[in-house]
Amino acid sequence: MADQHNIVIDDKDDQLSMVDNVEIDSEEATANEALISTETFKIGDKKYIESVGRRKRASARIRLYDGSSPFDITINGQKYKDYFKNIELIKIVETPLSKLKLISNFKVKCLVRGGGYRGQAEAISLGIARALVKINNQWRSTLKKANLLTRDSREVERKKYGKRKARKREQWQKR
Repeated sequence: MADQHNIVIDDKDDQLSMVDNVEIDSEEATANEALISTETFKIGDKKYIESVGRRKRASARIRLYDGSSPFDITINGQKYKDYFKNIELIKIVETPLSKLKLISNFKVKCLVRGGGYRGQAEAISLGIARALVKINNQWRSTLKKANLLTRDSREVERKKYGKRKARKREQWQKR
């Protein structure tokens, strides 16, 4: 038995309401589908939910479209698996959706600027997590436990004059 929930955002009250629709699918209950949630989410009158994620010098603007769209993550006009060649970075981007088992329910479009690939991947992950919390506030505890809602504020320290790097000095010579 698969439950379907439609989440509706009322623009007047800015409150979420959940409507239950129950469908019985006995043939399609396989092990793979147990990992993927069958819930569809409606964002309401809006086309998408927008959020921002940042990490190091990277900044990502995220648009999360509702469950009626086919699953896709697009980064700067490219598929995310083409943009990030490294498997580790691909998993970082998918983490917020996979923790909630919603990997096939949303369409995500990202505009990323600045930083390296690692910083961009982590910025996208934070942006997706923030957008998911805007849809359903009950997911906040799951994402918080996975440390996906915390902005990592560490940045590279600037180089100071008279030093080789930010803190490294020239080698001291006795004579």
